[in-house]
Amino acid sequence: MKSDRQLLTSGVTALAPAVWGSTYLVTTEWLPPSRPLLDTTLRALPAGLILLTFARTLPTRTWLWRVLVLGTLNIGAFNYLLFVAAYRLPGGVAAMIMAVQPMIVLVLAALLMGDRIRRPNVVACLFGAGGVALLVFKGSATINLVGVAAALAAATCMATGITFTKFWGRPEGVGLLPFTGWQLTAGGLVSVPFALFVEGLPERITWTNTLGFTYLMLVGAVLSYVVWFRGIERLPALAVSFLALGSPIVATLLGYVFKGQRLSLLQLVGILVIIAAVILAQPRQARTRGAHPEEHRTDPADGDDLAAAEPASPVSRPE
Repeated sequence: MKSDRQLLTSGVTALAPAVWGSTYLVTTEWLPPSRPLLDTTLRALPAGLILLTFARTLPTRTWLWRVLVLGTLNIGAFNYLLFVAAYRLPGGVAAMIMAVQPMIVLVLAALLMGDRIRRPNVVACLFGAGGVALLVFKGSATINLVGVAAALAAATCMATGITFTKFWGRPEGVGLLPFTGWQLTAGGLVSVPFALFVEGLPERITWTNTLGFTYLMLVGAVLSYVVWFRGIERLPALAVSFLALGSPIVATLLGYVFKGQRLSLLQLVGILVIIAAVILAQPRQARTRGAHPEEHRTDPADGDDLAAAEPASPVSRPE
């Protein structure tokens, strides 16, 4: 029963990176060119305000700085860097660079939360990076150094954001919707002054641009981040980070469907390798010797009891 709940939680959480896999296509086809700060602001800030209107709860003084840190890492800085990479690199190359993110989570989780670095975790990281390389690498792709740096920085922001979100948990008595709304609003507010005074506003916004922003706000932010933060609460940090590898799979499949790109045999192998890495990184149940069949425990190396939304360790929820 518990294993089924874990599988369901992983499947629901994977919907978020699946949606984010469409960001590359939407950015290049529907949004104004070269406006990463505007894209970040219009994706995050309205989405955060929408969530806050349905759950009117504000952070306490203790949580204000944490929300600012999480909003910057998970939303503001991450989305800005992701859009910079999407504008300057082919979507596949950006996704390949982002595949280093689970490796960063593996190290941070060990340093901050004392998670053991196990051999299957390392193998899963190598499988994930190799699978993404097979999926998206094209020898003829132009490599833009700014785009590469942005993709690496985005991977670092996502990994750090996942780890700190897991480490701090959620304030007592605060629901998932306001907690997500806090972070989206904080991330959007951080990017507003840069969007206005550094980048400036475009001369006009077309109906296609409006459609793209609406999609990224409602589906790519409101829905996706609620699902994502729910998964971070219920799954080990490393398991969540591997689910993000679904993004390049979706980006590749959308390129095949909407842009006439071909899928090679190596790309199909890459998809299978990524799926294998994700499965390998997910928590598993371990049976205790001599116990009755209905009695089982969770392997402590794979994470806490995932049936509970609250972190088990007191260190992950400091007041």
